[in-house]
Amino acid sequence: MENTVAIIILTVALAIAYQLSKSKSKKRKYIVWGITTMLAIAPLFSWLISITYASIEGSGWAGVAMMGIMLPILFLVSLVNLIYVLKLFKESKN
Repeated sequence: MENTVAIIILTVALAIAYQLSKSKSKKRKYIVWGITTMLAIAPLFSWLISITYASIEGSGWAGVAMMGIMLPILFLVSLVNLIYVLKLFKESKN
């Protein structure tokens, strides 16, 4: 049940991000998807994978450890990507 709710929330977040970035400039698309990745995709995706792994492994601590590893990595990768894109567009503007 909890996986279904997370999948629905993730799908809604992706749909909202798609609607916000549709027919916008490239810069706006990258900003919207970067923020969506940091705030919606990274936590929900890492939670889904962690809960699935914990139920397969039979240990809640395995899920906690997996989430403790995945969430910061996904968040930082998306943050670095967003900063890089913003810098790229700022340099191309000059």
